[in-house]
Amino acid sequence: MRDIRPKRRAAALGSAGVLVTATLVAGAVAAPSASADARHGKDREGFGVAVAAARAAKAGIDWQDCPADWGLEKPIQCGWVTVPLDYAKPFGKQIKLAVDRIGNTGTKAERQGALLYNPGGPGGSGLRFPRRVTTKAPVWANTAKAYDFVGFDPRGVGKSAPISCADPQEFVKAPKLDPVPDSEADKLAQRKLAREYAEGCYERSGEMLPHMTTPNTARDLDVIRAALGEKKLNFLGVSYGTYLGAVYGTMFPGHVRRMVVDSVVNPSREKIWYEANLDQDVAFEMRWKDWQDWVAANDATFHLGTTREAVQAKWLELRATAKKNPIGGVVGPAELIGFFQGAPYYDSSWVPVATVFSKYFAGDTQALVDAAAPDLSDTAGNAASENGNAVYTAVECTDAKWPTSWKKWDRDNSKLHQNYPFLTWSNAWMNLPCATWPVKQQTPVNVKTGKGLPGVLIVQSTRDAATPYGGAVELHKRFKGSRLITEKNAGSHGVTSLVNPCINERVDTYLLTGKLGGADVTCAPHATPKP
Repeated sequence: MRDIRPKRRAAALGSAGVLVTATLVAGAVAAPSASADARHGKDREGFGVAVAAARAAKAGIDWQDCPADWGLEKPIQCGWVTVPLDYAKPFGKQIKLAVDRIGNTGTKAERQGALLYNPGGPGGSGLRFPRRVTTKAPVWANTAKAYDFVGFDPRGVGKSAPISCADPQEFVKAPKLDPVPDSEADKLAQRKLAREYAEGCYERSGEMLPHMTTPNTARDLDVIRAALGEKKLNFLGVSYGTYLGAVYGTMFPGHVRRMVVDSVVNPSREKIWYEANLDQDVAFEMRWKDWQDWVAANDATFHLGTTREAVQAKWLELRATAKKNPIGGVVGPAELIGFFQGAPYYDSSWVPVATVFSKYFAGDTQALVDAAAPDLSDTAGNAASENGNAVYTAVECTDAKWPTSWKKWDRDNSKLHQNYPFLTWSNAWMNLPCATWPVKQQTPVNVKTGKGLPGVLIVQSTRDAATPYGGAVELHKRFKGSRLITEKNAGSHGVTSLVNPCINERVDTYLLTGKLGGADVTCAPHATPKP
């Protein structure tokens, strides 16, 4: 379940002289040296990233005012970094990645380089990251004094050689089939849609698909680092961005300076990606209940019942009504889940989702239609939504082997649905294209500590729905010398941007001084939303 925020043959590697030159230049920007393995073709991607990083270091980035339609105000600047589509063919087809930055707000003496950011997905754009400075986000004020804030669109996303799997206007059309199947015929219909979606990805984006992987995005990150003129990487990754960070730290351990990972994907090879999605279904149910308890505690505001069971009964009533007769002709059960899942994801959605829910039962159905139905006039937004989903699917399906047996999918999801019904089938259908994926599926990187990896700061809430707590514990075990900050009895996804001094001060201290503290820390939860 992704975050909802909203083949041409290349030339041969060339002469030994080219290789040696690339290695020397690459070494100057802390890119991997072309080892004996690379020279003998065993690590062609390692050689390819050295070549690309050397080229990028030489070229730099031609920073300009951002295009008006990107929605990024001055003094944010935009530019491009060129990377190989296929790192095994560094002189073959190239793609351009969109990057942006805002300079540090402190003095020249205070500056510590660039801080790169990935918001997750896979499929999320990082280009809004510098706006944390222009909008004066207080939590980031101290870090902004020391660092340029640098965002980028990963390969396939947004402005960076975007991929597509379906016509965007068709993709958002509503109402969709109810995710919860009533019959074998319902399951067959969903299986057909999933297979057609996978075929659509290949038809529309076939050249990109084999190269839409987390290791390639990690290589891209290293090329961006070189283009910025940075010896080492400072990185903040949230959600899927934590997995990108974990893979980067494994592949380029000596290139990391500081790394903060927030709301952690379990990096175990056994979890990427099929099992990770099943784990989400369990965690979403837990957080859905947390939200219902809160709605019940605030019955004076929302009038949806004074117990979790009463609130759940209202949800089932709404769902049944929408199934029988889509609200406003467009909001069925699938659209309801699309909207209501915001509450288990983010505490910032607790009040807005409860308000719309409450209005519906007070007789205002339009608020629900406005919130949950697609806006067919928003063609740019719909294209972004379709692109985000395409990248999510492409990366997760290509990163790892998925079960191809429908029996396994059916058995696992039918069993989970009995106790965790909120998201299970919706999540299953979203991921099912991976069962018939048209390009070779790879083996995930074995995330571990390599030579030169500094201490990494891990931040996680115990009741996170999208990235269950076990993921942070697993990464903490794998990255020696890491520190884990646990936000207890909280569950908002993405902790570092919330106001919680126990967390904010430690993140600042680490980014500004490199000090992790002598032990792991447990923090009390941030403030609960008030209606």
